Amino acid sequence: MTSATTAPAPPRSSLRVWGLALGGAVVWLIVYALNRSFWDWVVFDLAGLDAETRLGSAVEFFVYDTTKILLLLAGIIFMVTVLRSFMSVERTRALLGGRREGVGNLAAAGLGVATPFCSCSAVPGFIGFVSAGVPLGVTMSFLIASPMVNEVAIILLYGLFGWQVAALYVVAGLSIAVTAGWVIGRLRLESQIEPFVFETSARKGAHLATRLTWSDRFAMARQEVKTMIGRIWPYLLVGIGIGAAIHGWVPEDFFVDVAGADNPFAVLIATLLGIPLYSNAAGILPLIEALHAKGLAMGTVLAFMMSVVALSLPEMILLRRVLKPKLLA
Repeated sequence: MTSATTAPAPPRSSLRVWGLALGGAVVWLIVYALNRSFWDWVVFDLAGLDAETRLGSAVEFFVYDTTKILLLLAGIIFMVTVLRSFMSVERTRALLGGRREGVGNLAAAGLGVATPFCSCSAVPGFIGFVSAGVPLGVTMSFLIASPMVNEVAIILLYGLFGWQVAALYVVAGLSIAVTAGWVIGRLRLESQIEPFVFETSARKGAHLATRLTWSDRFAMARQEVKTMIGRIWPYLLVGIGIGAAIHGWVPEDFFVDVAGADNPFAVLIATLLGIPLYSNAAGILPLIEALHAKGLAMGTVLAFMMSVVALSLPEMILLRRVLKPKLLA
């Protein structure tokens, strides 16, 4: 009677798999939490570089951001792959791919807002969408909205400038993502995606999703992390290197001089100035606040912020790994 009503103990192999997964998660969290302080110690204390100099700031930015982005990429790719292992091609198509143009773009853009990805870590999501059969235009709406409209930035903008500016940021970002995705979808540029995107392990194994064990899912995720980072790490280093080279190089007064309220081309100039930079929406907000306090119009600083996070040169270098030049342009 007792044995009939008591749940059986999980297999030892299952406990081992979950133990390794939880242990890995704990190590990831510890390394991520100590990343900044560790590299500050290495660069400024051990190597003796000055934090106030351009060289010290650039070196610290490069090693810290490289570690941070690699950690985020590994964690995001792992989680996305595990989640995708539950998602068949048909189910994904039903969620986004089966919607009408416009509605699907809006749904994908909304999903992009809800995902806390930077421009580089949105790439695994893009690959997952396309490899699962979601239309390119709908996927592009996700890829554009994910870095550009950040939920943390929404809260910070609300606190700094009020709900009107926060609402303007959200509406503008969603409008850009939906419209751009719809236009790209109508251009039929699927041939401009690199072929390996359609050959990911998640697509090949999607029809087996219901028969996979947790050990299988974790093994797929580990392999996907290894494959993806192996493909994009050179582009990642080049992108972050460009960002580090100009990090702290251009003074705030320069922006005010060339993109002030008296210049009719201020928005265009601010957008172009944001392209070489590298940050996320939340990270660029302190500069946005300083520029606005020095006299730049709100529309100009919002255009600059969106350019930095969604039209940056480092992001283009990363996206070149999955998009051919025509689609990237």
